[in-house]
Amino acid sequence: QVQLVESGGGLVQTGDSLRLSCTASGSTFATASMGWFRQVAGKEREFVAGISPRGVSTDYRECVKGRFAIYRDNAKNTVYLQMNSLKPEETVAYCCAASNFRTVMKRRSSYEYWGQGTQVTVSS
Repeated sequence: QVQLVESGGGLVQTGDSLRLSCTASGSTFATASMGWFRQVAGKEREFVAGISPRGVSTDYRECVKGRFAIYRDNAKNTVYLQMNSLKPEETVAYCCAASNFRTVMKRRSSYEYWGQGTQVTVSS
């Protein structure tokens, strides 16, 4: 069983930056691809960014390319999401997920473990 705990959310202004962290328990983190998703109220979770187990491959939702960066530190069992130039419409809860696949996955169904999420609020 893998447990994921996110942190780093908060209230920022438009254009500000924020870094989210997700720390995993267990010894399988280094072999899991990781993803960040965001949950808009009333809608399904949408893929934001993903990273392969060793961090060689990453992928992003089109609208965050160039502004967000995902990276990981396997020694710390932690994956990060650096978010720059934040927009008010990105005021949502962000959660991380772990997948047993060894490649970056975009589908929610590819992830077996999920964190509880951390709220990001971007004021205009």
